[in-house]
Amino acid sequence: MAMTFHVGILGGGNISETHARAAREIDGVEIAAIYGENREKAERLGELYGGTVYTDLGSFLAHRPLEVIAIGSPSGLHAEQGCQAAQHGLHVLVEKPIDVTTERADRLIAECDKAGVKLGVFFQDRVAPDICTLKGLVDDGRLGKLFLASAHVKWYRPPEYYSQSRWRGTWALDGGGALMNQGVHTVDLLLWLIGDAARVYAKAVTALHNIEVEDTAVAVIEFANGAIATLEAATSVYPGYPRRLELTGSEGTIILEHNRIVSLNLRGDTGDVVGTGGEDGNASQSSPVVSDVSGHRKIFEDFLHAIKTNGQPRCDGREARRSVELIQAIYESSRMERAVTLNPSTASRGTM
Repeated sequence: MAMTFHVGILGGGNISETHARAAREIDGVEIAAIYGENREKAERLGELYGGTVYTDLGSFLAHRPLEVIAIGSPSGLHAEQGCQAAQHGLHVLVEKPIDVTTERADRLIAECDKAGVKLGVFFQDRVAPDICTLKGLVDDGRLGKLFLASAHVKWYRPPEYYSQSRWRGTWALDGGGALMNQGVHTVDLLLWLIGDAARVYAKAVTALHNIEVEDTAVAVIEFANGAIATLEAATSVYPGYPRRLELTGSEGTIILEHNRIVSLNLRGDTGDVVGTGGEDGNASQSSPVVSDVSGHRKIFEDFLHAIKTNGQPRCDGREARRSVELIQAIYESSRMERAVTLNPSTASRGTM
């Protein structure tokens, strides 16, 4: 008999609806429970996707049958709520970032390890077809020795994106601005493709919005393998442009726009490299609403497979911690107005 996974949706906002839509597309998955502090939003999700609706977290976590929860609450609550879920014996799949500090990430990782439950994080770039093609080329040495990258996340969010939210644009619950919320996907991608960061020099400013965190940031990142990268992240660039990543090695250059390979120039024959396209998702540049849930669905499917096989999720807690560590270093560099050195030997292991 095929196994049925009973999933709980923790959160009532846009991203929790994305999680619910993604889960409902998977055979053998049933949404069993929904938790949200805003009863109206939670009940709306319950009407659309099923499941018992709770406004008390303890009662939600005690619902049975329930094996997996997807956390879509404000970023600064991820570890606290994930730890409580692990203590209830539930597998934890959390929206990016894993939380807003490495200390909190470490607590969540340790709690899931102690409880013997899986911990995964929604970094759907890692399942995008063209990005997987790029990762394969890098791992196979087709780009040669990587030495230069340029990443641009020049997006736009209107003033009401922040003003109509109790948590966006705050240090306490958003953990930062354009970098921690929007740019974190690209930070994760740089680390996944190139390797551990060793040193960073950065400047983060609030250029446009009336918020306490940055809406515009620029960083120069030195990697442990000798590569260097520039990173620009913003929610201040009207009207918003597709995310762009240029990656250069001794054997050539590949350019991504959003999730698609738009330029491929490698020495020798590249006829076997075909961009598969996949979801475009350019709405991300100007809107937080996810219209195409295929990436989230693939991450969900991968996570459920890891549970069934006792394997590792595509992006587990230790992997997800790396992007938070680098972003924290970027913020420190901007604050202190100096370069900040990271410890590459611990960056990928989730140690203190």
